[in-house]
Amino acid sequence: MQHDSSSRIAAELSRWVADASAGDRLPSSRELVRQYEASPVTVQKALASLARRGLVESRPGVGTFVRGHRSFAAPDLSWQTGTLGPQDYVPAAAAPLRDSSHDQFALNDGYPEAGLLPRTLVRAAFGRASRSEDALRRGPSAGLPDLQAWFAAEVSDYGAASPPSAADVTIVPGSQTGLGSVLRSLVGAGRPLVVESPTYWGLITAARRSGVTLVPVPTGPSGPDPEVVAEALERTGATAFYAQPNFTNPTGVQWSPELRARVLEVVADRRAFLIEDDWAHDFGIDAESVPLIGDDANGHIVYVRSLTKSVSPAVRVAAVIARGPARDRIRADVQAESMYVSPLLQAAALDVVTRPAWRTHVRGLGRRLGERRDALLTAIRTEADRIAVDHVPQGGLNVWGRLPEGTDVGSFVAEAAARGVLVTGGTELFPAEPSAPYVRLNFAGPNPEGYREAMHRLGEILGRD
Repeated sequence: MQHDSSSRIAAELSRWVADASAGDRLPSSRELVRQYEASPVTVQKALASLARRGLVESRPGVGTFVRGHRSFAAPDLSWQTGTLGPQDYVPAAAAPLRDSSHDQFALNDGYPEAGLLPRTLVRAAFGRASRSEDALRRGPSAGLPDLQAWFAAEVSDYGAASPPSAADVTIVPGSQTGLGSVLRSLVGAGRPLVVESPTYWGLITAARRSGVTLVPVPTGPSGPDPEVVAEALERTGATAFYAQPNFTNPTGVQWSPELRARVLEVVADRRAFLIEDDWAHDFGIDAESVPLIGDDANGHIVYVRSLTKSVSPAVRVAAVIARGPARDRIRADVQAESMYVSPLLQAAALDVVTRPAWRTHVRGLGRRLGERRDALLTAIRTEADRIAVDHVPQGGLNVWGRLPEGTDVGSFVAEAAARGVLVTGGTELFPAEPSAPYVRLNFAGPNPEGYREAMHRLGEILGRD
């Protein structure tokens, strides 16, 4: 997570307030400005944050004081047990979404830090969008036509097949919503879905929430074996295979041209769908993301791409591209789920990605991600050499590391967190039993200068060979 100066000051003042007594006066704003070497505006933002949380109160002309704590009787919530009944599947907070503090090494986050985002473009785009009619109207149910056309054009330059049109694009509020609609529309509750193992944690969650049964097939440094995929489709009667051919999350693998062609042949022969999640389209480092949908002429591929990670986490805008009845079913489910996506967000996203500076940003982003990836790999080799990295990702945001045999991943993740290093345990990313103990390390979070110290702490937990 990104923590600005006001958040840091607020966190430190919160600790001061916790040790203070009700009515104690905080240092004046002028004193805090000197103490933290911050601007008056930053200090005021920190104090306002404490006031909103009810920790302090401001008395104009007098100062800011610690508020007294009021005692309330604990509510009796026991009645809910009988009313709710037995608990169905409730997903725990996934590691990539867990918040971190400024003094932790956040290698778990699934999003790039703000410094890797096109901040100037995003802020200017929101300003323009807020002054347009898009800020005051309901958007078209399938999305803004210009944004639909942009997503379609993004895949039309790849492959030799007839490209999808703008009419085949449905704008959704984030890829997670899109995946849920795809699973409900094309697979259905109680039906099987073939997936790579390990795979994206959000897909596992979406499948469980949709009642879809996951059928895992192993994937390695080269991707899945197409013959194993074919056997799984045949054996289970599944009509869909979910995969990330470009920089698979979490392993970082990119499929070869031969594997891409063979998998497409497998799904086409079985009249099945390939759900292609192009999550890392803008995160190529040593290679470019090439959408497989460009080679699909007959609607076997349902393509999902989000702008949330590459433009801004505040811009939850994604697209699902499908053809024929599959498109119609997915669109109907999306409309029933979310009705439409905020046209303000769509307009802002379109503004960003159609500026010449966007292409410049993406080219520079690959270089910066490569520097971070290499720095993390160096830190692993020198400070935590018992974490084995079998594949150097050519794109994406993660390094996939294998822990020593017999490592309890849950205990390792917990101890790492206790030492201030947040990581994602591999057990969250397997749809069945893990084949070995793994950990996912994100290299797009804050404080890349701290990689060596973070790996040193993990190395101390694991010991050295």
